[in-house]
Amino acid sequence: MENTKEVLIIKYGEIALRGKNRYIYENMLMDAVRKNLAGCGDFWVHKEQGRFVVEWNDDADFARVIPLVSCIFGITSVCVAVKLSEQSLEAMQEAALAYTKQHCVRPSTFKVATKRANKQFPLRSDETSGRIGEYLLNNLDGLKVNLSAPEFTLKVEIRNFSYVYSTDAEVKGPGGLPPGSAGRGVLLLSGGIDSPVAGYLAAKRGIGLTAVYFHSPPYTPERAKEKVIDLARRLAHYSGKMRLVVVNFTDIQLKLVDRTPPEKITIMLKRSMLRIAEKIAEREKAIALVTGDSVGQVASQTLHSLHAMIGAADLPIIRPLACFDKHEIVTIAQKIETFDISIRPFDDCCTLFLPKHPETKPKLSIIQSIEGSIVELDGLMDEAIAGAEIIDF
Repeated sequence: MENTKEVLIIKYGEIALRGKNRYIYENMLMDAVRKNLAGCGDFWVHKEQGRFVVEWNDDADFARVIPLVSCIFGITSVCVAVKLSEQSLEAMQEAALAYTKQHCVRPSTFKVATKRANKQFPLRSDETSGRIGEYLLNNLDGLKVNLSAPEFTLKVEIRNFSYVYSTDAEVKGPGGLPPGSAGRGVLLLSGGIDSPVAGYLAAKRGIGLTAVYFHSPPYTPERAKEKVIDLARRLAHYSGKMRLVVVNFTDIQLKLVDRTPPEKITIMLKRSMLRIAEKIAEREKAIALVTGDSVGQVASQTLHSLHAMIGAADLPIIRPLACFDKHEIVTIAQKIETFDISIRPFDDCCTLFLPKHPETKPKLSIIQSIEGSIVELDGLMDEAIAGAEIIDF
């Protein structure tokens, strides 16, 4: 049909309620869309009264484009729509007819749902839907109206331009807030199942991520580090720009093992990781730490063990998985495609030197006393941070 073109409509959720700050969130979301679509042809993104619209100067490969956009936090759905250059009832009727012929399997029940954001258009939403529906009935055989449970719903949006699409064309997005809109946090990223999911959920609430991985060569193989790099790369698919800091933890780990009772070593290691992560957070201008702790899942994640982390870091520690069970965590990991990476058989440093009987009710005062007696610890941490490897995604 002349005077029409296929475009991508992007809908967003709660950022529409942000009042006077809404434009900040919209701009951040548009930047994320542009980043993900880089290399997808000659396109531009513009605002359209509560929507974003992506248009191409050439033909777009929508099968490739949609997955790159539908994963972005802040987006509730995306769909391919027909954009009309002429905003008139007659043009909408013709576009609706052409679209229905192409996409509706007949015989079928249908309805037309119109949203009139442009109040200058002379007909109300219900009047527009009725006139378009009547036009379809008069020009297509095998259609019946069903307003309560239609098999095919044709959507018409009247904004600065008019758009026609169907509910079948909509691909659901993750919702949440745009990447980085809530500030930056440092994610303690291991090679396990939990921490990537924690990073994903934190990013969904707008937390920009810098990840820290603690590597202990020669006790942990290079394949373990490669696994974490792959996890970080996958998280960056959702979180936008992301930095991975690889910290050599060997000297710190050996020092703690040498100076700590075996049953307390796991708690001591985690406290050192939090202390290092906080130092990196200061450098990265991050204002929170993010961990994959799930209450009671392992000995180091009992309430007593989590209490023993007090004082290891002054920044708030966000634990998105605190009340999730393992099945729920695995389900999310599979959905975001980190699970198969996480289960590769390469251990991280947390699995080294694990005691047979780790303490489940450590006392904070005793842990702090042991930590304070290891005077070399601060210097070793500073050396590890200074020699850290930086990988940007």
